[in-house]
Amino acid sequence: MSTQDTIKKTSEYFSSSATMKIMTIGLLVVVLLIPSAMVSSLMHERESRRDGVVGEINQKWGGSQTITGPFFTVPYKSYYKDEKGQEKFNILYLHILPEKLDIVGEMAPEVRYRGIYEAVLYNTRLEIAGNFAMPPLGQTDIDPKNVMWDKAVFSVGISDMRGIKDSIVVNYNNQAYKVSPGLKTMDLAGAGVQAVIPLSLNSTENNFSLRLDLNGSEMLHFVPVGEKTEVALKSSWPSPSFNGAFLPATREVSDQGFSALWRVLSLNRNFPQFWQGGSYKVKEASFGLNLIITADIYQKSTRISKYALMFIVFTFAAFFFSEVINRNRVHPIQYLLIGLAIILFYVLLLAISEHLSFDLAYIISALAITATITGYSQGILKNKHFTLTVSAILAVLYAYLYIVLQLEDYALIMGGIGLFIVLATVMYITRKIDWYALDKGADQ
Repeated sequence: MSTQDTIKKTSEYFSSSATMKIMTIGLLVVVLLIPSAMVSSLMHERESRRDGVVGEINQKWGGSQTITGPFFTVPYKSYYKDEKGQEKFNILYLHILPEKLDIVGEMAPEVRYRGIYEAVLYNTRLEIAGNFAMPPLGQTDIDPKNVMWDKAVFSVGISDMRGIKDSIVVNYNNQAYKVSPGLKTMDLAGAGVQAVIPLSLNSTENNFSLRLDLNGSEMLHFVPVGEKTEVALKSSWPSPSFNGAFLPATREVSDQGFSALWRVLSLNRNFPQFWQGGSYKVKEASFGLNLIITADIYQKSTRISKYALMFIVFTFAAFFFSEVINRNRVHPIQYLLIGLAIILFYVLLLAISEHLSFDLAYIISALAITATITGYSQGILKNKHFTLTVSAILAVLYAYLYIVLQLEDYALIMGGIGLFIVLATVMYITRKIDWYALDKGADQ
């Protein structure tokens, strides 16, 4: 046998052997993982770009807000003797939390756009009221005569000061005090406002109230500093995400908005009503909500892209079985083009969904790719029955993927059931195929 005949026979074997064809298809699937990874990278890049634009909008309006307080910071003298035996003192701080804290507020949400991107902003008006109880200093190592009650500072922690939209006046025991920016210490919060309000251990009334007109974006949290803390919020935003250390005791969510009520006791958190210095990190006990956009196209696109491999394998399997059953021939280059068309679906979906609704973008992209692959299969195989089969398979796959996307909580079980049905169907269709006979036929 001449060398030319050997090369020809080897080429025919690789073209007709079922085993070698499966190996070739498997290699093509691996190769297609490269553009699939590039598409995933593109999705993350566009999402990062969106986050950057939203961050710029939030920075100018006001970022996520965390309200800590009100609380009192009271300086006191701590005496000691130096190496020469002379008596000196340091100024330390005693933090006192309110006995009762009630916060009632309403959030007015707003969506701002920059180009194709949108950011969720809000303005909230909070009515804050409560009272303080003077701490029993006998439970500490502080000498009462060293406490500078006349220099006590009433403080409210506000995480992003740019969001303050109006002056803040504290009404304490029926006297008005105007606040100034900055905190005496950062033991409880990193930023906020303060007012010097003298205290007295003999005072029986220590009631306070104030109003906050505050801008923020996406998130609003509260730190439960009261021995009894109640926070009541309502808004017209239909999709809140309640999070943090505590969930609402009661809540109502509808298409018209939400209302929520939190109740937190001092026993529910891990810090006391008064302490010295920065012994406790109170922010870990914060709670509140996020105003989320349910139609996050980047999150949905990323979830869908995880099914790219399954689509490629199932579509390649349909063409392979057409080769086996109908004795059609599909070249590896044709497999490659079909695989690239499947991956292009995710690029189309991302690009169109940035300008139209996600559902409409999904329908357009799925129809475009289904029509392309269906027309291509008719052109290369000239088999109307198989062409309709391919079209039906793609339609079922895209419909199934859309259903899985909507049933997020049941995605795993739906995916498992779907894969089981597909595998059982393939096993049933191929149950009478003699794979060894196919390979033997290629050897002859």
